[in-house]
Amino acid sequence: MDDLKKRALDYHQFPIPGKLSVESSKPCATQDDLSLAYTPGVAAPVREIHEDPANAYKYTNKGNLVAVITDGTAVLGLGNMGALASKPVMEGKAVLFKRFAGIDVFDIEVNAKTPDDFIETVVNIAPTFGGINLEDIAAPHCFYIENELKKRLDIPVFHDDQHGTAVIVAAALLNALSIQGKKLSKAKIVFLGAGAAGCSCAKLLKLMGATNITMTDRSGILDTNRSDLHDNNRELAVVPSDAKVLADVMPDADVFIGVSAKNALDASLIKSMAKNPIIFALANPDPEVLPSVAHAIRDDVLMATGRSDFPNQVNNALCFPYLFRGALDAKARQITEEMKIAAAHALSELAREPVPAEVLQAYNLTELKFGKEYIIPKPFDPRLLARVAGAVAKAAK
Repeated sequence: MDDLKKRALDYHQFPIPGKLSVESSKPCATQDDLSLAYTPGVAAPVREIHEDPANAYKYTNKGNLVAVITDGTAVLGLGNMGALASKPVMEGKAVLFKRFAGIDVFDIEVNAKTPDDFIETVVNIAPTFGGINLEDIAAPHCFYIENELKKRLDIPVFHDDQHGTAVIVAAALLNALSIQGKKLSKAKIVFLGAGAAGCSCAKLLKLMGATNITMTDRSGILDTNRSDLHDNNRELAVVPSDAKVLADVMPDADVFIGVSAKNALDASLIKSMAKNPIIFALANPDPEVLPSVAHAIRDDVLMATGRSDFPNQVNNALCFPYLFRGALDAKARQITEEMKIAAAHALSELAREPVPAEVLQAYNLTELKFGKEYIIPKPFDPRLLARVAGAVAKAAK
């Protein structure tokens, strides 16, 4: 890890600090160029936009510009690191937006004392952007912030930690269930972790047809007797029963989805799951159970994690660039559930198709085909942009 740390720090520092720069999209080499880029020529588009705000999409970069914005309260798996320390992550998101979907990004890190202060900041800067990507904001404030911004803004607002994760989990689970001979409508699904990601995943799966979902957290099963629930997980609470903790609901479970903590899934619970179980251990950087451990316990298990060094990485980079590309192309005013479901189905279907040679080369592989170790496309698959963004734009319209 010391070597990785040094390489990561060198990567971010040299040859110039950071991962982003701003480049002009128009020539500015002559006096005539300067007169068009700035005064007096710039007055013409100013007047056009003043007359009709929609002209901002014609004369500025608004239609291809997204704000990746955070308060730094839930940075990766590191917790509340503060706004400034979150900047490398926000720059990283910007790089992925550009690399995979050609979308420009300004990363914005906000020192905000309250959620309402954060909301006001975003509202006040929103005219600059065609979309808002909320990132690394702790629950339950993230729910309130997103909902308020969606009410007040006429551009798409998307909290990637919630909805990006949900889309990828849904896409991967559709394929995992198919491989394991199960159906979403009949599968017994158990969640460990009821924060932003867990709640959003469960809600999207319910919309797509799941009927048997039990949410658990460190305090036990989310049931309607719990007094510590908030609006966004209360609707996922089940009727109280004799089952009180994770161990009580894992027997005969078809699916375990963990968005919790390192080593949180005990071996005995894996043994108790139904035949051909599915385990999505998504805690980062250390999953709830390592694939090697799960496979040693059960030879019929299908595993996914959030890590790139194991098969079946549940990676948000498969969603947010293309979801925003489709939304921006359609000039959507919001990200709808239909757009998220369309993205999930597009990803699921793409994984079932033959893998292009360039993808194999990018990952130094000789073969990759739909099955237990390939249930979701790889981030460098060039087909993602057209397929996923196209499906989202179609759903938006």
